[in-house]
Amino acid sequence: MKILITNDDGYKAKGIHSLVEILRPYGDLTVVAPKYHQSGMSMAVNLGYKPMAVKKLSEEPGERWYYMDATPSSCVKYGIDNIYFPEKPDIVFSGINHGLNAAMCSPYSGTMGAAKEAALGRIPSIAVSLDTFRKDADFGAIEKILPSIINRLMDNMARRFGMFYNINFPDIPAEEIKGIRVCHLGRMHWEREFMPFDPGFFEKTGVRPLEDMGVTWMPEPEPGEEVFAMVGDMVNDHDTPADSDQLLLKEGYITITPENLDDTDIAEKDRLRSLCFDIDF
Repeated sequence: MKILITNDDGYKAKGIHSLVEILRPYGDLTVVAPKYHQSGMSMAVNLGYKPMAVKKLSEEPGERWYYMDATPSSCVKYGIDNIYFPEKPDIVFSGINHGLNAAMCSPYSGTMGAAKEAALGRIPSIAVSLDTFRKDADFGAIEKILPSIINRLMDNMARRFGMFYNINFPDIPAEEIKGIRVCHLGRMHWEREFMPFDPGFFEKTGVRPLEDMGVTWMPEPEPGEEVFAMVGDMVNDHDTPADSDQLLLKEGYITITPENLDDTDIAEKDRLRSLCFDIDF
């Protein structure tokens, strides 16, 4: 099996190396990961003739590594168009992300954007995330449990256009995990999102240092400017159902959320048709 792997934390992140360890028994691996941290990029791609540096880092039988100074979605495109072409990978894996991608985190996520890019190309894809931002995160529970989930998904994977799978793990030891739940994206929002930029924030919270994000300098504000960073709090909406992924994750369950590129609101489409919005001229 030909497996393309990427992430949004960059090729140095612990999560992607853990995922490679998990996937080695499944087939030939090609890693194309961002050179720098690319969270929040969703399906963004590098357009407008923007230069994108690519470097082949290593190659040995059954495994090759590249980095690309581009978004996760661009990394998937490059893997498909420039490495595998005229063939395609059999499946794309994105992760393991440092940080949850449940609820309304998913639409923003570069990890999920990479899975969506594969789905757009009609390639099965699975995104995997761990509910912690720590650079030194413990992926032991994922390494123990994820293979069984992969095996079942591969035996039962939907082949409809636009389908992809979003798997989130709680940040607890394997023996404390309560089980696995298939669920849907929950409803939540962010509050107090924009905070004054403070380089010390990264060290205080244990997230990746600025250098791993490709930020090597502090912006010098022009007169009248203020510098902010998005580090707000996630708040559950009052009407999020009890079986939402972010709630089940906090209860200690692994969540599997099947997602789809097709954003059509089927109920509203049918309602508008019932109101005779379909008109011939």
